[in-house]
Parts: sequence; structure tokens; C-alpha cells
Amino acid sequence: MASTASARLPLSRERVFRSAVDLVDAEGLGALTMRRLAEALGVEAMSLYHHVPNKEGVLDGIVEVIVGEMLDAVSHLDTARAEGDWVGVMRERVLAAREVLLRHPWAPEVIESRRAMIPAVVHYYEGVLAILRRGGFSYDLAHHALHALGSRVLGFTQELFEPDTPEGDEANEETFRQLAEQLPNLVGMLSSVSHDGEDTTLGWCDDQTEFEFGLDVLLDGLERARSQRGG
Repeated sequence: MASTASARLPLSRERVFRSAVDLVDAEGLGALTMRRLAEALGVEAMSLYHHVPNKEGVLDGIVEVIVGEMLDAVSHLDTARAEGDWVGVMRERVLAAREVLLRHPWAPEVIESRRAMIPAVVHYYEGVLAILRRGGFSYDLAHHALHALGSRVLGFTQELFEPDTPEGDEANEETFRQLAEQLPNLVGMLSSVSHDGEDTTLGWCDDQTEFEFGLDVLLDGLERARSQRGG
């Protein structure tokens, strides 16, 4: 339960969304309900509906908070440097955003689920485009770059598939063993590559090494495309 002091604070959209992030950080995404959020805020559940329409609205607000933290994290970057080193500036921006997600490892799931135009996300992408434009990209090639980078520009990778639980891992391993004859290359790869170490961070295959490898391959390829096409 919230303390008496925090319960006396005036309720606002900002406080609702910040409290939702704190709740999910502490208890996991599955714990987020309107009733549980109201308890954390020390108010009646009906009070929340004066500030947010429903749980989907809370999830939109959570993304606003998380991406707002990203904007704060990248605010020190000198975009003008992109005229001589757009790759370096973009890499710094993406990895700074990723540091935010490492504090909220559940956040990629929420970000992926949103369909609305969220202001903080729009402002984040404006900064990404500013780097590309200063780096010599035409609007057309910058558009291609955003598609190529995908979710990496926000600091995470979207997985093709991802076991939800340790039991899921075991079930997938058993499935692959049964299909070893039909899928020799896939089974061989999964048998030799492990992502179970300390560096596993935001997903089954989204550890820091894999993330930076993919990011660098894309940035190098985009720089080559920019040079060949003259922007």
C-alpha cells in the first residue's frame, strides 16, 4: 500500500504513469491492473478514470515515461557531430536508449504492443532523423534506414520467437531434438550457441553482444549505401 504521505499527493496523469512504471519494475507486467495501480497510489480505482480511460491508456503512458527517459539519456549528444561521424553519434544514441531499457527489461514488450502515435516516440524519431540528415542522408534513404534499423533504433531487437519460461525452453529443445534429421543446420546452430550467460539482457537472443553486432552491421551497411548513392 502507498504511504499516507504519498496518498495525499494530488493525482495527475504524470503521477499515474510514473507509479505504473514503478509497479511493473517491482512486480512485473502481469501485476499491472487498474485496481492494483490504484492501491499503489493509495486511491480508489474509480479515481484513475478521471486521468486515464483504461489500462490501454496506462500502457500508452508507460511508453511515454520510458521513451521520455530515453530522450533525457540522449539529450547530451551533440547532433552536429553527425556531419563528420553520423555512425558514431547514432551508435551512442541507440546504446544510451538501450541503457534505459536495461533498467526496465519488460518495456520492449509494451513498446511493441502500441499502435498509437505517442508524442515522446515521435520526438525520439525526430532526433534519429536529425542525425541521418546531418550525416548526409536524403529523406528517401533515411526512410530506408529507419526500416532497416527497426526496433534497434529504440535499443532492442524484435525476436522471431522467444520461449516465455524455462519450461518453454525445455519444450523447444525437445521439439528440436525430435526434428534433428529434418532441421540439421538449425539444430546444430542452437546446440552450439547459447544465450544463457550473464550477458542475456532483453530477450532470448537479445544480449548485448548480439545487439551490438547487429547494430554495427546495419550502420556499416547504411554508411556504404549513403556513400554509394550520395545521400
